[in-house]
Amino acid sequence: MTIITCTFALIAAVLSWIAWQRSPAVLVGGWKAGLELLLTVLPLMILSLGISQLAQALIPKDQITQWIGQESGWRGVWIGSLAGVLAPGGPMIVFPMAAGFLQAGAGLGTLVAYVTAWSMWGARIIMLESALISPRFALFRFLSCVFVPPLAGGIAHLVFARFFK
Repeated sequence: MTIITCTFALIAAVLSWIAWQRSPAVLVGGWKAGLELLLTVLPLMILSLGISQLAQALIPKDQITQWIGQESGWRGVWIGSLAGVLAPGGPMIVFPMAAGFLQAGAGLGTLVAYVTAWSMWGARIIMLESALISPRFALFRFLSCVFVPPLAGGIAHLVFARFFK
């Protein structure tokens, strides 16, 4: 187990103990709700991992490296930014796909641009903002941060990539 898994297990154990102290029903209710959520997101996670692994199997490694690898430079950063905008769904889909990209040989700048663009520019965010706040707000927010994902990816590529293996 990794340190992150151990930390989550410890937090879950402590919260379970606190819930048990309150009432065994609170403990059971909390774990039941967690299991229901798992059953909801598990198919999405399995499909997103499958998609990323199938893409990795179908696309030759040298093409992956050429287009999104560390050597791809700014091209990889821009591809990551565009892919982040187009990425469907929430973190249960995007992060397993990012893990698949990493396994396939994606560079740090590409991954940073992908996740940053997904969180800032994602089509689902812009559509919700337009519908719930206003289209003008969505446009102005997008224009205010339009260069952030490529810039973050570029900084990651130029400054931090040598520490990321």
